[in-house]
Amino acid sequence: MRNAALVLGIVGGLIAMVVGFFGYGYTVLTETHVEVAQAFGVVDDASLVRLASFVAPLLAIAGGAMARARALWGGVMLLASAGLMYAAFGFGVFTMFPIGFCAVAGLLAIAAGRPDEEKAHF
Repeated sequence: MRNAALVLGIVGGLIAMVVGFFGYGYTVLTETHVEVAQAFGVVDDASLVRLASFVAPLLAIAGGAMARARALWGGVMLLASAGLMYAAFGFGVFTMFPIGFCAVAGLLAIAAGRPDEEKAHF
């Protein structure tokens, strides 16, 4: 389960990075070119989109990398990444896989326990 969380978290973080590039770029484009904002619409909370564009992929990749050694911490980071992506970008055709990968990876990491240890996460 920890290996699955590692792979899903890193892949979800890489896809989230692509979504983040476009999200951050679109907010900058609509600020600098008003005609683009008038034609395609303006983002409601540009600061949230910019924050999530940077922090969510970072949390996903770091959480996936931590899933083997510290499953609880990695799982919390992965779930936070999925929640932040959902809050900033919503659930759509380009965000369903990174949100889904990070959420499933977070659940797998939290559920993972080592059978040879008395305590699962500490």
